[in-house]
Amino acid sequence: MTKKSLIVIIGPTAIGKTSLSIALAKELNCPVISADSRQFFKEMSIGTAKPSKEEMQGVPHYFIDSHSIVEDYNVGKFENEAIGLLEKLFQKHNVVLMVGGSGLYIDAVCKGFDKLPEADAELREKINSIFESKGMAGLQELLKDLDPEYYTKVDLQNRHRVSRAIEVCLCTGKPYSSLREGKNKERNFNSIKVGLNTSREVLYSQINQRVDEMMKQGLLEEVKALQAHKGLNALQTVGYRELFDYLDKKNDLFSAVELIKQNTRNFAKRQLTWFRKDPGIKWFEPDALEEIKKYLLEVDTNFMNLIRK
Repeated sequence: MTKKSLIVIIGPTAIGKTSLSIALAKELNCPVISADSRQFFKEMSIGTAKPSKEEMQGVPHYFIDSHSIVEDYNVGKFENEAIGLLEKLFQKHNVVLMVGGSGLYIDAVCKGFDKLPEADAELREKINSIFESKGMAGLQELLKDLDPEYYTKVDLQNRHRVSRAIEVCLCTGKPYSSLREGKNKERNFNSIKVGLNTSREVLYSQINQRVDEMMKQGLLEEVKALQAHKGLNALQTVGYRELFDYLDKKNDLFSAVELIKQNTRNFAKRQLTWFRKDPGIKWFEPDALEEIKKYLLEVDTNFMNLIRK
């Protein structure tokens, strides 16, 4: 029996994954699963570039507005929920799309990862106290000592991921990176990865324009409404952190917006560094819908009767 197919649309922020994935989903008459680790959250819309109902054009989307920022949600829970959802969707569809820029979440669905130990409350309190006294720089320095390899890969501004890696290192006495390199899980579907990228100049220009558009749409007001929750993991995110600092009078608004642009550009570079290590990704320009359809026809028979000639 032919395996069903999961097409994964991958790429850095602001590259155009949403528009291309919706166009492709309409061609294939299939649903879309979001693998953007911030679009899950109902309270975060403008700053996550969450697609509107109009932009979705009637294509069913999952894992958008599916959780609250106050929930304890992580990549392990996403893996379990996404695999369960795929089992249901594949009963009706030969093909499903997954779209996002969160490499860890994509890997969890396509390959799975080893179950890692949970830290006890005392250890978590110790790590939190380091953050309170020394900030992210203190956590970053500790991770660099414990696991220099993962230090070069992780988003160093993501407090949750840095803290989690430190937890695992201290719990096991082993580098977090060594424990993440287990055998891939067997999946009962094919994963076909399509990467979107373009020149650095074009990408950076699109990032800057997107940030300006977010501010026009009311990002500052969205952040103000979330200020009471700024310590939550979900809000340790580019576009939110910088505006929380502005509201705390740590910088002016112009500087905060410029910092959002800079940090988003740096984030895009880290995303590309992660994805380029995966030889299974086939790369295209973001406007190459016809080329992508041709590629899919070449690699998987599931698309033969779906893609319109």
